[in-house]
Order: sequence, then C-alpha cells, then structure tokens
Amino acid sequence: MKTLFKAAAIAALPLTSLAVMPVPAAAQSKLGIAVVDLSEAVNRTTAATTATSQMQTTYKASIDSLNTRKTALETELKQKGDALQAAAKAASGKPTPALQTQYEAFQKRQQEAQAELQRIGQPIAIARAYVEEQITAKLNDALKSAMTKAKVDLVLSPEGTISYQPGVDITAMVTAELNALVPSVSIVPPQGWQPGQQRQQQQPAAPGQQPAGR
Repeated sequence: MKTLFKAAAIAALPLTSLAVMPVPAAAQSKLGIAVVDLSEAVNRTTAATTATSQMQTTYKASIDSLNTRKTALETELKQKGDALQAAAKAASGKPTPALQTQYEAFQKRQQEAQAELQRIGQPIAIARAYVEEQITAKLNDALKSAMTKAKVDLVLSPEGTISYQPGVDITAMVTAELNALVPSVSIVPPQGWQPGQQRQQQQPAAPGQQPAGR
C-alpha cells in the first residue's frame, strides 16, 4: 500500500517539479556573445592617453605650425568659395566658360591645401601611427584574455549589432588587458619607420625565403 501511495504521489507532481532534474553538460552549454569597440579599447588605454599628452609637448612646434597654416588656408578657401558663389549668382546659375575655369581653380586650390597640411602634419601622423601600432600589436592577446575571463565565445563590433545591453560590452575589459600588456609606449618612431613595418617584421618568412641581409 505504501508503494502504491508513493507511485501515485510521483505521478501527481506538476511538470515544473520534474524540470529541475539535472541535464547533461552538453545540453547546458550556451554561446556567450559580447560586444567590443576595439578602437575605443585602444584609445582608452593608459599608454595611449599618456602618449597623446606627451606629444603635445614633443611635437608642439609641428602642431602649432599645422594649426596656424590650417587657419590661414581655411580663410583663403572661404574667400575663394564666396567669390565663386557670387560669380555663379551673377551668372544666374548658368554655366559659363569663365565660371567653369574659376570652379576648377577652386578645386585645385583645395587639393593643394590638403596636400600641404598633410606634409606639415606628417611627423605627427607618423608618431600617432607608431603609438597605435605598439598597442595594437598586443590587441589580439588582450581580446582573447578578456573573452576567456568573460566566458565569451563570440565577439561582435557595435556597428554589427542592432541593439545590446550594456552588460555585454567588454570594451573596458579589453582596455584593462591592454594596460597590463602595454603599460607604456614610445612616441618617437625609429628613423625611417613607416606604418605597418612592425607587423611585417613579425610575420614569419615564407618557405624558402631568406631573411634580408643574408
């Protein structure tokens, strides 16, 4: 009789009570997904922020020269742009050979101004690229470490998602890992250094290829 009552009691249990039974580990696995803004992770590092501050002093002359020339060129181009608009208005918006010539001269001057600013700012741009490359050389390691600690299997960029909760953003974790791996960087690149040079040096030589200088 006791056995009969016991069997009847088990049969009367609600389905939710039976759901607490353990299931195999494979059935419990869940794909961990996170979002990471890699550019933001690099820019927030102590090495990057310190380097930016140091560059304000080390490259002050180049920065001042760039800003001064940029202001002058912007003023010049504004004057030429205003003159072009006035000429177009005087021609009632109708294309004329003179207006076309003026427009082409304006475009050429814009291109020349941009090229000039790039030349002046080249030392600054190369220094920034050097700083970034020193940090990003450890970015893959930092990302893998952050994924392991956050128990993440898949990482997406913010641009690749429609919506997500702040809790899935592990950008700060990647920054923390980078701070540990790259506490500081140099802001003065070696003589003749070019962006991408460090990555090329780290790549293994192709089979049968002899290292340079041999």
